[in-house]
Amino acid sequence: MKRFLVLVMASILVACLIAGCGGGVKTYVDTEKTISVSVDQEFVIALDSNPTTGYDWEESYDDSMLWLDEVESKYVPDEKAAGLVGAGGTQYFRFKALKVGETEITLVYKRLWEDPTPQDVTKVFSVDIK
Repeated sequence: MKRFLVLVMASILVACLIAGCGGGVKTYVDTEKTISVSVDQEFVIALDSNPTTGYDWEESYDDSMLWLDEVESKYVPDEKAAGLVGAGGTQYFRFKALKVGETEITLVYKRLWEDPTPQDVTKVFSVDIK
């Protein structure tokens, strides 16, 4: 029983570190605020998403200047709607700041196999790396 409890606690700790609750990783959802981070600091952008509709977030940023590195992108279904057909969730984009400067991250909610349309939602996040 003691081993099981230690295993459960270790699993929870690892899950918290991955999710950012133990590492001080900030999550941003508002495009109105500039994301201000330091070099080597990670941050997360979280956006509502529902890939069952065929729509997904397509990200783009200036990777030629190596301002940012995308560490992870993952979709997490809404726990309250578990098992419901067509229920949405949240798409998480985790980035690491690599060098001092300013850049933008553009995310477009679209069907990835289609050309962009006026109905597509576009969000642009400004990033200031110090």
